[in-house]
Amino acid sequence: MSTILHVDMDAFYASVAELDHPELRGKAVVVGAGARGVVLSANYAARKFGIRAAMPVGRAQRMAPQAIFVAPEHHRYSEISERVMEIFSTYTPKVEPISLDEAFLDVTGALKLLGNGREIAQKIRDEVQAKEGITCSVGIASNKFIAKLASQHCKPNGMLEILDERLLEFLHPLPVGAMWGVGPKTGEALDRLGLHTIGDIANTPRSTLIRALGDATGASLYELAWGRDMRDVSNDEPDKSISNAETFAYDLDNPDEILREFLRMTEKASARLRDRELFAKTIGIKVRFSDFTTINRSKTLPMPIDSTQEIYEVVRTLYKALKINGARLRLVAVSLENLHEGAHEQMLLGSREKGWRDADTAIDKARARFGSSSVRPGRLIRPSKDGVEGDG
Repeated sequence: MSTILHVDMDAFYASVAELDHPELRGKAVVVGAGARGVVLSANYAARKFGIRAAMPVGRAQRMAPQAIFVAPEHHRYSEISERVMEIFSTYTPKVEPISLDEAFLDVTGALKLLGNGREIAQKIRDEVQAKEGITCSVGIASNKFIAKLASQHCKPNGMLEILDERLLEFLHPLPVGAMWGVGPKTGEALDRLGLHTIGDIANTPRSTLIRALGDATGASLYELAWGRDMRDVSNDEPDKSISNAETFAYDLDNPDEILREFLRMTEKASARLRDRELFAKTIGIKVRFSDFTTINRSKTLPMPIDSTQEIYEVVRTLYKALKINGARLRLVAVSLENLHEGAHEQMLLGSREKGWRDADTAIDKARARFGSSSVRPGRLIRPSKDGVEGDG
């Protein structure tokens, strides 16, 4: 039998803000700035007012005008996340990061050396708090699905183990929305069937679920409803994508300004790409109009790239092809997908690419030493409009 941990940092972005600014402790803190931006994180004092991630900042400000709103600092989140993941890897080589602030750990092979699941979980919690000054919650179970549910039920700064003999007692009273794969559409279908708890799904014939939800979803929900999840903890999955987005303080309609924002997003995303020693083969953009209509476009290249200039050329071409000059935009985003490790293919791209990569490498080193704003493209020297950054 496996022993799986799901470790989830508590209000991670907000906790980092409190760590860097101790004067914020004890106050309602929300990460997200600009009335047109979205909330990225809220500490538990802020959540008491009903503030949640992905909520518009303007709405959160109305709900809790006394809360302190801070701008995100993505480089700090990545920095601390990397160190936390290193802590996890000292307990087991089987670590599967899900995002910057959570991961699955298969500690089955460490039980004889380090103790049972609860003992290992407590050691991890103690080490993360001692070394990084932030807390995490840990769910312990025999599979990933139950471990994740357990961590959600012991937050903040808690630990919960679900033994197999108590699994259904814990699982079946939960609402269907707690299950993986149940979004708004599936939730509506389950509601039409009169299924409101996970126990309701478990006691519905598999064939009925498949007819109502389709083969894959119906079969998957039936298995999960009985606490069966056969997926292994995988530590060899590459990053799926890197992206950066900007929601503007007010709508932009000047193509030069919009391209300048695209360049800024490209610069940030490509720096993260190089920091992870990855190369992108698919480059994408997203634009959101003032009426919230959204367009996505992407291009897959013959070979993967990582230089800011070459990625921006693709971004610029995709934007120009939209032919929306004069349209009012509230958001732009750049995404780097179809990611690859290793640079051997880059040798085929010639000296022009090598020159750009050498320049990018020098810039990355300068920023690491002197700060992110120490070296900037000439087009970005002019102050940009206020907004809220986001990344996925």
